[in-house]
Amino acid sequence: MSRNILITGASSEIGNAVVAKFLSNGWNVTAHINKNNNIKKKFFNEKNIDYIKYNFSIIKGTEKFIKKNKNHFKKFDAYINLIGFNKAKSFDKVNSKDIFEHISTNYISGLFIAREIIKSLIKKKWGRILLTSSIGTKFGGGQRTFSYSLSKFLNEFLPKYFKDAAKFNVMCNCLRIGVTDTKIHKKVPNKNLKKRAQLIPTKKIAKPEEIAEYIYFLCSEKNSQITNKVLDISGGE
Repeated sequence: MSRNILITGASSEIGNAVVAKFLSNGWNVTAHINKNNNIKKKFFNEKNIDYIKYNFSIIKGTEKFIKKNKNHFKKFDAYINLIGFNKAKSFDKVNSKDIFEHISTNYISGLFIAREIIKSLIKKKWGRILLTSSIGTKFGGGQRTFSYSLSKFLNEFLPKYFKDAAKFNVMCNCLRIGVTDTKIHKKVPNKNLKKRAQLIPTKKIAKPEEIAEYIYFLCSEKNSQITNKVLDISGGE
């Protein structure tokens, strides 16, 4: 039986790798994009993918969007939130608008979508929900990622409603993702990934495809026991 999955934040490099992994395993993928349309070019020849384009930074708009698409959300068997909006700004320059924008985009949007989808998963008595956090939450954020790290940290708070869904074979987890070899790190001035790798016990930085493997496991039928957990994939950092 072919299953259906919604992936928000699919435009990122990790998102691309996750989309590819699920497609290669026969899933039907709905990929959320905001501004970046390169993903459409990458998966141009794939038949089992469609797209939604939406900006989740305005929370009132998000609530209306979810209400309008209630029936559409019922078709999904799994949901992954990979949204990772980051308006780089040092902590001493951050204002309340910055913080609320990050929280609305990276946390509240995914939480409300998961809340809607989980209703039908409980009825189906099978489903997977995966929210994502960042290794930066362990260190109070980086020099220019306080708002981003704070918003991702909130994803580690799994509501009791999600936890109670385990008895219906609905597994809900949060994955705290470590430093990954993506272009966003290369855009940071004076950031040396080789030096950064030396701070990681495994002495290596993950590839997006490696992260996708763990994500696929947690959202597939292979995961029959892991739920209600914040899992750390960061090379032991």
